[in-house]
Amino acid sequence: MSRFIIVAAAVALSTAPALANGHGGGDPAPPKVEAAIAPAKVVLTKKGPKLVDLKGMTLYYYERDTTGKTSNCNSKCIESWIPLAATADARAVGDFTVINRDDGSKMWAYRYRPLYTSPADKAPGDTNGNATTLQWRVAQPAE
Repeated sequence: MSRFIIVAAAVALSTAPALANGHGGGDPAPPKVEAAIAPAKVVLTKKGPKLVDLKGMTLYYYERDTTGKTSNCNSKCIESWIPLAATADARAVGDFTVINRDDGSKMWAYRYRPLYTSPADKAPGDTNGNATTLQWRVAQPAE
């Protein structure tokens, strides 16, 4: 009987690391890598597809934003156009990139064009910020 107990204890001790955390070696499981989430999505409208933020608000781009590295909408401009903010640790995902603003904050760009929302849009789907004479356009996905 004591032989059985010794063998059972040896087996239990030798398999404990393999059972710990569901893998062998007793090491902790590696941290989960979060999938990067795009800051915008595509919705279909009567006028074709457009980009909206995660709240469904229409996204716009400014034709003067051409370098892909900076935004030309600063100081007074951001009272009328709200940059699509990115967190300090945001990383590019798909066609979305992160650019630095003059004030040190970060914002999202789509295919290197900075993205903005308009305070004139009160509800998801509104496009009151579309101002062709002022060089602001609804952002559309690439074909």
